[in-house]
Amino acid sequence: MGRLAGLKAVVTGGSSGIGRAITEAFAREGAEVLLTYRVSAEAAREVVQTIQAQGGQAEALQVDLRTRAACEALVREAHVRLGRLDVWVNNAGADILTTEAAGWDWERKLDLLLAVDLKGTMACCYAVAPLMQAQPEGGCILNMSWDHVLFGMAGENPQLFAAVKGAIFSFSKSLARALAPKVRVNVLAPGWIETRFGATVDPRFHRAVADSIPLRRWGRPEDVAAVAVFLASPEAAYLTGQAILINGGVI
Repeated sequence: MGRLAGLKAVVTGGSSGIGRAITEAFAREGAEVLLTYRVSAEAAREVVQTIQAQGGQAEALQVDLRTRAACEALVREAHVRLGRLDVWVNNAGADILTTEAAGWDWERKLDLLLAVDLKGTMACCYAVAPLMQAQPEGGCILNMSWDHVLFGMAGENPQLFAAVKGAIFSFSKSLARALAPKVRVNVLAPGWIETRFGATVDPRFHRAVADSIPLRRWGRPEDVAAVAVFLASPEAAYLTGQAILINGGVI
């Protein structure tokens, strides 16, 4: 029996990177998982097939989380499909680093980040919270922030990320107080993780980052997923309003 056996979980943005690692880890630990994607239908199908081939339960749903209506519709559909919602992971985020958005001006980038990362997270939380509170066992919400919101990083893109992910950090702590004791709300705050961005940076920059981390390496999506599994499990039953920095010891 896995640590999440019998739980019903949703992972937004679960077709690649950290989201995929969380989705697959949840399924290995016994959860039935619904993952969402926006455009990566083939990647989402691959995740579902991989999980099913290993004996797990998963399905994928296409959704664009830039509007409140879409987020609320997602929560309703997920509830119908899964029967209940024990764990909700707000992982979906806008990519302004490796897509065409990298060439946009700061205001357009910020508008996208605010819509997907911040409003999407808040709208999903507000929609799923009443359902979790009505369940006998309550529920667990995990929101995605960034470790650098606590100590800063120079540059326009980091400033935009810090503003948006910092808002998620603060929002989550306040939401945790509002939803306790039935619903736990915690924050995942990764540092330098080997996602698509990490694979595209200059090798010298990659080495410099690794050298600056006490554990001397970039994190892996699986490192974040392991923390997500813990926070979603009964082992974390006395944790709410907390932010876990998954960054190899950077302070």
